[in-house]
Amino acid sequence: MTTAPDAPVWQLVLVLWGTKYPVAEVNHLIDTVCRHASHPPQVVLVTDQMRDGLREGVIQREIPAFFMDPRMRGGGCQTKLCMFEAGVVPDDLPAVFIDIDTVVFGDMTRFLALQTTRRTVAILHSAILPFGAIARAIYRLTKGRKYARGNSSIVVYHPAECTHIAARYRALVAEVGYNGIRPMVADERFISWSHQPHMRAIPRDMAVKLPTEFMLPWPWLIHLRASLPWVRRRWSRLIALTLPGVEVKGDALLALPDGAEVVDRKGRRLIWSEAALGPVKAQLIAYYKALKQSGKTP
Repeated sequence: MTTAPDAPVWQLVLVLWGTKYPVAEVNHLIDTVCRHASHPPQVVLVTDQMRDGLREGVIQREIPAFFMDPRMRGGGCQTKLCMFEAGVVPDDLPAVFIDIDTVVFGDMTRFLALQTTRRTVAILHSAILPFGAIARAIYRLTKGRKYARGNSSIVVYHPAECTHIAARYRALVAEVGYNGIRPMVADERFISWSHQPHMRAIPRDMAVKLPTEFMLPWPWLIHLRASLPWVRRRWSRLIALTLPGVEVKGDALLALPDGAEVVDRKGRRLIWSEAALGPVKAQLIAYYKALKQSGKTP
């Protein structure tokens, strides 16, 4: 049996529960991903309820009841582990999961090259210890007590090779209870811990978190860093940028005057200027203006 020439070679996975994100915003994200992609994806929305008004062709799958426990929908976002549950996401294609508050600037098909094998899982780096041979050795020597971990705003994975992540989480909840061991306190920790031998970081010239990459406590350092030509070149190549946290949201950014500052709960500053954000400021404005001008905001 041959594959049709225009058949998808990958799938975009989104997870949605509650009312935080309207369908219109989900559609805008999907439209943007598909417009930039050299190979448009199959789109899978894993949701707590079937949503009306979605872009044509989107596959909807229900979040298993187990992962809808209110304790899993808090800050730890363990509900997101449902993307690894057997039978939820089709397992015939590699997948890229992104949080819905991700802004896409480029071709997400490029993320697939990060998978050296089907078992590879790539996420954003977020801790001092990087993924790699040293982290894997420490993981083995400490019997899993120490491990490299990342951020799950973007996850590159193959559904057929990762069902053990959700299965192990279910088994541990039954054995030791909710948050019974440290790696269970957040979905990203659990992914990193349970799949440590096959984890790798998404390079910072492909995707970053806005707070981690652009927010520092000291304005002078923000401007110094943003003035470095190699940093600006890296920012110009970004495929995606995630905007987590209530302090920094797209519609709020559009309302800021040039040069305004936003301070998050960790004391980090975002300076809303080209001098501080480089080409990313114009890209963010374009993304959120398109959302508003199309009448897709609530």
